[in-house]
Amino acid sequence: MTIWEMLAVFAAGISAGTINTIVGSGTLITFPVLLATGLPPVTATVSNALGLIPGSVSGAIGYRAELTGQRSRVLRLSIAAAIGGISGAVLLLMLPPRAFETIVPVLVALALVLVILQPRISKAVQRRREQNGTHAHPDGGPLLFIGLLLASVYGGYFTAAQGIIYVALMGMLIDDTLQRLNAAKNVLAAVVNSVAALFFLFVADFDWTAVVLLAVGSAIGGQFGAKVGRRLPPTALRGLIVVVGTVAIVQLLLR
Repeated sequence: MTIWEMLAVFAAGISAGTINTIVGSGTLITFPVLLATGLPPVTATVSNALGLIPGSVSGAIGYRAELTGQRSRVLRLSIAAAIGGISGAVLLLMLPPRAFETIVPVLVALALVLVILQPRISKAVQRRREQNGTHAHPDGGPLLFIGLLLASVYGGYFTAAQGIIYVALMGMLIDDTLQRLNAAKNVLAAVVNSVAALFFLFVADFDWTAVVLLAVGSAIGGQFGAKVGRRLPPTALRGLIVVVGTVAIVQLLLR
């Protein structure tokens, strides 16, 4: 890897750490850069998963104020994230490299629709609950657990736009603010990346130079992303999610 390639990977790590903390989809920045340095697709995917762990952890720390009172929720959903993450990591080494590429744009598009409609749907659900005298499950219930488990299988496989899918699912099934859900999303992403990376350490090839550069860059980006993301009002954050998600769909379709 040349010095210019190293600088490009480092810059991609900062960008990915920033955007992952605010929205998600940072892999759509780092993955093409890693491929451009000459790494094979699977090696690039594994190196990316390892390198972005510090960014996820950094972003979660930056959102620690919004995590207050969410301990039981995050612990419960982290179980789904861990199971899904390790399953996705196993699939990465078993399935053809392009196995998920057909369905990924569809998943991201559906998630964006849910993010856009979430305020209206949440109000309708709340009215229905008031009429029936029921209350929302604080952790989203079994439906969210299963949904996040499946999303985490994809996350362990590739990770691109998994954060958008997480926010969409939680926004539909948990009665809480978007910023607090975004904070929980950062923890879940860290769990998925960590369990997948531990698996990869023992069974897959990766590039240590790329991992270190991404790790340092994403940790810096995670702090920056938390500072920016926490200041965004819900409408602006929702709009940013839609913009980034749309760009992600276009990039995935053009690959």
